[in-house]
Amino acid sequence: MGCFLSTQKDTGGNRRRPANIGDVFVFVPGLRIPKHANFSEALGDHLSKSLVERLSALRTRIVVMAGQEAPTFTRTRRKTATQHGGSTLGDLLQALEDYLPVLLGLVKDGSPLQHKVEFVWINQEDEAEETAMCSAWYEVLSVLHLMATLSLSQANLLLLPRTSVDGYQPKLTEESRRSSVDVFLKAAGYLDCAIRHVLPQLPDELRRNLPVDLAEGVLRALCLQALGQGVDIQLGLAIDSTKATLAVKRRLACEMVKYWQQAQDNIMNLALANGWGEKHRLFVKWKYLEAKAAAYYYHGLILDEGNTEKSHGMAVAALQAADECLKESNKACEAFHASAPLSRNPPLWGTMKFLSEKIPKDTCSKVRINKDLYSHDKIMETAPTLPDFTLALKPDEYQLPEVDHSWNQQAQKSR
Repeated sequence: MGCFLSTQKDTGGNRRRPANIGDVFVFVPGLRIPKHANFSEALGDHLSKSLVERLSALRTRIVVMAGQEAPTFTRTRRKTATQHGGSTLGDLLQALEDYLPVLLGLVKDGSPLQHKVEFVWINQEDEAEETAMCSAWYEVLSVLHLMATLSLSQANLLLLPRTSVDGYQPKLTEESRRSSVDVFLKAAGYLDCAIRHVLPQLPDELRRNLPVDLAEGVLRALCLQALGQGVDIQLGLAIDSTKATLAVKRRLACEMVKYWQQAQDNIMNLALANGWGEKHRLFVKWKYLEAKAAAYYYHGLILDEGNTEKSHGMAVAALQAADECLKESNKACEAFHASAPLSRNPPLWGTMKFLSEKIPKDTCSKVRINKDLYSHDKIMETAPTLPDFTLALKPDEYQLPEVDHSWNQQAQKSR
């Protein structure tokens, strides 16, 4: 059903572990890098020479580009990519999109060719340095994961504030923020496709031996955090809008909590042992606490609009919970950036710039006013339950492409 092999090397081998990955607004998993595959030896007796050479050329292009990208998948490269429009990431993403339709010919109609080629990828979040499998579906899964990783990196580029032409405070345009939401949905679409349409194609034995980078829980967590960060951007845009009501902001914040809570549930019990994996877990914890701070804040403001002692008491409890979550999120943020590979928090903007100023101020004010008006027993000791809203943001409907037409020519020659 497909051979597999996971290997560890004491020297660290080819795995890239940068010491510092610069400014991080979006968590980008460690880049999984493909190694050379021998299509000629495995498929030379089964396919035409031209098709074998095409498969080899398309994949070799990705191996070379990913290998060049990996050592510079850090702050320096991000600055370069920002100045030149992120062309390196875009070129690699295009190479993957060119490869996928040709690769899918190996699995068409359950073809036995899907088990002929050994595909090797270097892992980042798994203790095993690399995983080799004689499965074209494993290759498809790895390609989709890399496409999602590159999209998350593009989103990070879009959301890093750039120094303005006048040399003053770094700024982020509304266009960049709106564009990032589209990129988040694209990344989520790749991951959703991998979970729903590719993982089920792998036999149970191979699924059990996938590197943790490709474990279903990690893929789901990445998909959910892409959606959660998309909602975060939407909330920031709502905060800037004079037309957005408190109810709209609360709904967005509560939805964000659910995305991050589900992401945390999916990643919590996985064996993410090395630096990349632990950093991933810390990022989810940090953003979950931030989302709770926002949700409790807006819930508290709406409760405070009530005219009863009970509603005012609940409002104080909600605002106090928001303040506590904000403090905890700051600690989680520090822990995330201090974990290897080291990173930096970009200058505050958007949702958290607003809330980091408003939550402490409004909590202090509301607590003082309500404690003056009511006795202590009218103020709740625990935070009220947050409203439960249906999640609105969905991944893009990404579908695997049609098998490349070159396989039709191959079928005709085989008749």
